[in-house]
Amino acid sequence: MKKLSRAVLAALLLVGVNLQGNTAEGATISVSQFVEHPALDAVLLGFQDYLKEKNVEATYSIHNAQANMGTASQIAQQMVGEKADLLVAIATPSAQTCVQALSKAPEELKRPFIFTAVTDPVAAGLVKDLAKPDPGITGVSDLLPIEEHMKMVLAYKSDLKKLGLLYNAGEANSKATIAAIKALSTKLGFETVEATASKTADVYQAAKSLVGRVDAVFIPTDNTIVSALESVIKVGVQNKLPIFAADVDSVKRGAVAAMGFDYYKHGYQTGAVAERILAGEKPENIPVQFQEDLQLHINAGYSRQMGIEPPAALLEKATEIYQ
Repeated sequence: MKKLSRAVLAALLLVGVNLQGNTAEGATISVSQFVEHPALDAVLLGFQDYLKEKNVEATYSIHNAQANMGTASQIAQQMVGEKADLLVAIATPSAQTCVQALSKAPEELKRPFIFTAVTDPVAAGLVKDLAKPDPGITGVSDLLPIEEHMKMVLAYKSDLKKLGLLYNAGEANSKATIAAIKALSTKLGFETVEATASKTADVYQAAKSLVGRVDAVFIPTDNTIVSALESVIKVGVQNKLPIFAADVDSVKRGAVAAMGFDYYKHGYQTGAVAERILAGEKPENIPVQFQEDLQLHINAGYSRQMGIEPPAALLEKATEIYQ
């Protein structure tokens, strides 16, 4: 292949063409979001805001599976066909379907891929090695320091003996979190009782099944449960049963407390990874990143409605308090 002359290169720049194939209109980015709820919506907003603030022009094709795995699979196949400059998946189920679609795609349709808001990328089958991701893929994980979170729950409810775990057993991210909590429960001195819901319509009954069996309920970063959070909060208020959550966005909706991440910042961090890839860096050369900035949010009003007074020591540490 002949070298391009300086004159030709200058002409290409004038018409807005670069070596990655992006035009003057900017990069094209296809996004798969598993479901609409505040935490995942915040990820998308943070992602877009980062690129906008860095003057990275981008055109988005945004898809939402509405918590349906079949729809997520269809979206993934559609995204591959869109031939975007970058594919992004928000939440584990969407990430899994995108990886599957890309693995089956012909070489000319393969595109760089970023996952975000994924708890355990290895357990989910997205990468084999966090430090050295598979070709064409990297991402940002929202893995929680579970022991620290459980100690917060115990500090909030010192008489806790049985903790209810409410989740969708079909979500790999939730299964990883639940396994970690169960592994810690003996060490921390409490038992666990599980209740599962495979779709949002089942969440209310699953939450009710824990009434009288547990002292409090914990919800991991589970897309199905968080999408129907208000029904769980209703059970908590009616039965004086404290509901804890893993994501801070659920606290403003009624969970008594959460020690988690600001998902807007999570998306913002994902945007920084996208900027590097759009500039030409290979995804596999970027280790999977983690968010480290933990926040404690407390909803004092809903705590009292659920029969528990927020401890003064935790109120002093809280990043955000809702009355």
